[in-house]
Amino acid sequence: MIGSHNYYSILFYLFLNVGELYTWGRDEGDGRLGLGPGPGPNEGGGLSIPSKVRAMPLPMAAVSCGGFFTMVLTKEGQLWNWGANSNYELGRGNKVGGWKPQPIPSLEDVHIVQIASGGYHSLALTDKGKVLSWGHGGHGQLGHSSIHNQQIPTVIEALAGECITHIACGGSSSAAVTDEGKLYMWGNAKDSQLGVPGLPEVQPLPVEVGFLMDDDGLGCHNVLSVAIGASHAMCLVLRSGC
Repeated sequence: MIGSHNYYSILFYLFLNVGELYTWGRDEGDGRLGLGPGPGPNEGGGLSIPSKVRAMPLPMAAVSCGGFFTMVLTKEGQLWNWGANSNYELGRGNKVGGWKPQPIPSLEDVHIVQIASGGYHSLALTDKGKVLSWGHGGHGQLGHSSIHNQQIPTVIEALAGECITHIACGGSSSAAVTDEGKLYMWGNAKDSQLGVPGLPEVQPLPVEVGFLMDDDGLGCHNVLSVAIGASHAMCLVLRSGC
């Protein structure tokens, strides 16, 4: 599994069922690579060769890159992160960033099954099918009916009545898929990336995405997963009877 964002990347692989983490790319002093203090061995804080993140003490199951921060999900369902934190990207209730991986205190007793990172915000999916969001909310990407930043992970109440099975983040937009194959999106709609005509540029609450029904006899669109870029999105669907 590989994740990347802007100027850096992370590589995750399984070795004897123990996940190890490697990072490379630009650091710029915010610590997003998780390799220790200092800008890195190359000019400008760049690291051209993947290096192991030795400060991560637990086996990992998934990884995610934000704009200038990094998240990992452990095999036990704990969320750890590090890097820049000027917009509460790390979800710890303050703006203190750094290179050292740490768990999010408010999630230590919550079992997380999927993580997703945007430019300056993040989502986490719990084993109960609930979605939490935190970080920068200026485009409505947190789904809390406002454009305020969120200092700690908070459940998106607008999705509380749904059982979510998949989440995704774009640069400043977000998405979730339900167990019934419905797709919800919210956040920055300036370039029509939410898939719903007529929305304002800032859409702070999740809206269901509809599909044009083709007269091909294949049935309804049941969404399986979704991916979002900076200004576009795509989803994988299964066509079946309505």
